[in-house]
Amino acid sequence: MDYTTLGRTGLKVSVAGLGCGGFSQLGLGTGKSEADAIGIIRAAIDLGVNLFDTAAAYGTEPVLAKALRGVPRDRVVICTKAPFGVSNPNSTPESAVASLDRSLQALGTDYIDVYQLHGIAPRAYDHALTALAPALLREKEKGKFGHLGISETAPGDPEHQMAQRACPDGVWDVLMCAFHMMHQNAREAVFPLTRQYRVGTLMMFAVRNIFSRPERLAATMRDLAADGEVPEAIAVSPDPLGFLVHEGGASSVIDAAYRFVRHEPGADVVLFGTGDQAHLKSNIASLLKPPLPDSDRTQLASLFGHLIGVGLDAPHLSRSGRVTNR
Repeated sequence: MDYTTLGRTGLKVSVAGLGCGGFSQLGLGTGKSEADAIGIIRAAIDLGVNLFDTAAAYGTEPVLAKALRGVPRDRVVICTKAPFGVSNPNSTPESAVASLDRSLQALGTDYIDVYQLHGIAPRAYDHALTALAPALLREKEKGKFGHLGISETAPGDPEHQMAQRACPDGVWDVLMCAFHMMHQNAREAVFPLTRQYRVGTLMMFAVRNIFSRPERLAATMRDLAADGEVPEAIAVSPDPLGFLVHEGGASSVIDAAYRFVRHEPGADVVLFGTGDQAHLKSNIASLLKPPLPDSDRTQLASLFGHLIGVGLDAPHLSRSGRVTNR
C-alpha cells in the first residue's frame, strides 16, 4: 500500500480508502450478509487500507465497528458523517451533536478521526458554517473527534461552488470531492485551493455507472455528441474509451478510471465501495499502479476536460447520466 498525509491533519492514510456506503454498502445493499461485509473490511486491512469512510445515513457504522474489534485504534482512520445537508439543511446544532454521539456509540469508539457534514449544497453552506460547525468544534475540544470535514453534494453542485467557499474558511480540515475522467473541473476549481490551504481530500465518484456500464457510456456519448461537446467519432465508436486500454496503458476502463484520479495532483485518498473481495483486490491493484501514460491523460483532458456534471449518478439525471438540474 502507498500512504500519504491527509492535508493539514497530519494523519498518515492509505491512498485507497474503503467507502462503506454507495450502492453496495459493503455488500449489505445487494443482499450479502454481515459476515461478508466484515470479511471485506478485514481483507482491506490485510491489504494495507487504513481509512474507512462511512456515514450515519449508510447504516454501516455498526458493522464497521464489529470488523474493527481487536484492531489497534491507532492503526485505522475512521471517517463518518452527520446526516445533514440536502436532506435537512436547517438541522440544529443540538441535532448535529446528538448525531455525533450516536455515531460514536455505533462505531464503538471514543473518538472519530474525521467527522464530516454530509452533502452540503451551496445554499446550505452558510448554515453549516455559522450554526453547525461552532457546535461541533466545541465537541472536538472534548476529544470526540479529531478533524472536521465537509462533503459536497456532487450532482447538485457540479461546479463545486460549496467547496470553493469552504477551503479558505479555515474551519474544514478535510473535503470530500467528486472527480473522474469525464468530470475534471475540480482540477481548476478545487485542487488549487485545497493545496493552498492544506485541506485533505477524499475523492469520490472515481468510478460510476458511466464507466462500468457500456450502455450508459454509449448513451452519454451520443447525447454529448448531439450537443457538440464531443467529436461524432467518439459517439459512434463501439468502444469510446478503448484508446485507454493498450500495452503500457490501462488494463481496462475501470483500471484507467482509478489510476486517473489516484495520480491527480491534489488527490489524497481515492474512495471506492465494493461488496466483493475480488473486486476489492482489483480496485486496490489499480490504485497502486503507475500513472496513465501522459499521452492518454492529454487525450482525456482534450476530449472531456471542458465537461461539467457528466456521470454523476443521482435521481435527476438525463437518460445518459448527465446532471439536468444545474
